[in-house]
Order: sequence, then structure tokens, then C-alpha cells
Amino acid sequence: MGKISDRAKNMAESATLKMARLAGELKEQGKDIISLSLGEPDFNVPEYIKAAAKQAIDDNFSHYPPVPGYKDFREVICNKFKNENGLNYTPEQIVVSTGAKHSLMNIMLAVVNPGDEVVLPAPYWVSYIEMVKFAEGKPVIIDTSIETDFKITPEQLKGALSPKTKAFVFSNPCNPSGSSYTKEELSALVEVFKEHDCYIVSDEIYEYINFVEPNTSLGCFEEIKDRVITVNGVSKGFAMTGWRIGFIGAPLEVAKACAKVQGQFTSGANAIAQRASLVALRDKKDEVKKMRDVFLQRRDLLIELLSPIEGLKLNVPQGAFYLFPDVSGLLGKSANGKKINNVGELCEFLLEDCMVATTPGDAFGCPKNIRISYANSEEQLKEAAKRIKNSLGKLS
Repeated sequence: MGKISDRAKNMAESATLKMARLAGELKEQGKDIISLSLGEPDFNVPEYIKAAAKQAIDDNFSHYPPVPGYKDFREVICNKFKNENGLNYTPEQIVVSTGAKHSLMNIMLAVVNPGDEVVLPAPYWVSYIEMVKFAEGKPVIIDTSIETDFKITPEQLKGALSPKTKAFVFSNPCNPSGSSYTKEELSALVEVFKEHDCYIVSDEIYEYINFVEPNTSLGCFEEIKDRVITVNGVSKGFAMTGWRIGFIGAPLEVAKACAKVQGQFTSGANAIAQRASLVALRDKKDEVKKMRDVFLQRRDLLIELLSPIEGLKLNVPQGAFYLFPDVSGLLGKSANGKKINNVGELCEFLLEDCMVATTPGDAFGCPKNIRISYANSEEQLKEAAKRIKNSLGKLS
């Protein structure tokens, strides 16, 4: 008695949340920490969305909502998918959950059987692999590098898919790399997917933070649309991380299975947050584009400040709000009599030496990289870059 389950013991702690916890502990000690570790916009929620939440409270949206979400909200999501992404879903194919993370966990529990293979291009979002393992699936990793902008090729995809493949999961734009696949690049992958009968999970939570062209949804390709599960939400584009609303558009049998799973674990997502999210999507204002434009300015600023630092190899990400530099040139070096053996130790060194919190890339399947979030003010980014330069200059 008293022993916790193997399931809980074997699950890795989220690396992003771990770094946030360590940074928070140092902040509580009075240390001047600059956090570039969490994937959270630093903007406040637009006023029109706040007003909708207040109205929902006054309108007494305080009872249990339907498990898959309010019908009128799911209709708004259908309209968003159709008008912005070229996706045709009915409200019955939409399931609203407590954040896109919850949506993804529902999907894993709904489609993955023990032993099923789930293909993940690396870098993958930190929780994908733990979700696959929790569902007793077998992760199959496709490695990429900064030289290819962390994108997979059709040849790599073909080599990873097999008769045992149950699902392929990726984010576009990508967390942690910021890479964004073009329509042409996705089309080339679709030619491979056509030959394999697996689900394709397209996590598009960073859709509105795309710097090159409108985001292309994988589900808009006619040949595979019946197997694509589109995941999205309001956290990143609308700066509503704490409101915890995500949603999927999926084949009907998958949507029903996700709703069944959700019905036993959480039931419907927060009623007030759903009403506010309905208005966010339906009445999308200029604030979304303004936030995107600020992120683009910050990306360019941070690339300019970090590029001259020896040992950091950078590319130019086309979406999200992260840099994912290759730091392999710094591994094996020492500072203060202590050797830096891996990216985890490098991130710990930066946190201790210059009080800047970053995230080790091995948690995303890339042991040569670290993730740096630029969801912070220009002033803080300038100071962080100066500190990082000084600290890395101590390595020899």
C-alpha cells in the first residue's frame, strides 16, 4: 500500500513545466529571472472576449454544458474551419475540450491500441510522446535537423510508415522549432499518406502565428481528408492560455469516441470559457494580427542579437514564437570547473549563471538543441540575449 502506479512513475515530467517550476522557485528567492521557457503569449486577452465572458456570467451559463461543447459554438468552429481552412465538418464532428492538450490526449485514448505505432517527426511537442506511451502505443521517431528547417521529407515519411502505423502526429507551425510547412511541402507528404491507411493528426494551435503565408491545413487535401484529425484552440492566437479551450474536427467515429472518453474523465469544457471562445472565433478582431506582427518583430530582434554568439547555430522559423538553435558546438565545454555534457545541463547552467530560463531540446526529441521562447517584451529579450552572450562566453 502507499506505492504510486508504474504509469505515474514512468511518465516524464513536462520539461517546459519543469523549467517554469525551477524558474519560479528562483523568482520566489528574489532572483531576477527572465523566463524564455514557457510557450505562452505575454499579451492580455482582447477586451471583446473579456466582455463576452462577463456577459455569459450574467446570462447564467453556469450549468453543465454538453460533453462535446455547446451546439452553437461547434457551429462557429465549423464555420471557422470552412472559411479559413477549407475544411468541411458538421457540428457532430467537433469536440470541444479543456485545451488542445486535452484534445490530443482524447485522440490517443480513442484511436491507439497497445502496440500500435504512432509516427512523430522530431522535434515533436513535448507531450506527444508521453501521450503515446500512456495509450500504450509505440512511438516511431523521424529525425530532422536545423539544416532542413526541422522538416521531414516524403522519403523519410515513407520509411517510417508501416502496416502497424495507427497515427501520424505533428504540429504546423511547429512547437518547438517554429517551422511551418508550405502547401507544396504538405502536398508531397500527402502523396505518401495516400498509400497508408492511418490517422493523421494535424495540430494547428499556432495557426494564427505564421509569418510567411496563411497556414495550410492538412485536412484540405481531398485524397486524405477522411483520415485527418484537425486540432486547434484559442490559447496561442487569442492569448487565452488560461481559459483552457481546445477543439478537434475529426471523422465522425473518432469524434464520437473522443466525446465518450471525455464524458468519463472531465465532461464538457468550462461553460464561460466556451461562450467567450465562441465570440473570439466568430468576431475575430485585428488584435490577432497585431499580436502576430509583434511576434515577428521579436523573432527578428532575437535572431539579430543571438546570431553573433559563437556556438549557437540558428535558422529562421516561419511561425510560432520560438527559436530552436543547435548548440552542439557548446557541449563538452566547461565553465566554473563544471563540464556541460548535454543540453539539459546547458539550460541549467544558463539558469544558474545568468538567470535566463530556456528549455532543453532532448524533451522534444532533439538532444542538440534548446528552445528559446520570444513571448516576452523587447526589453526583456535584449537583456536576456546580453546575459546569454556573457554566460556562453565563459565556456571553454
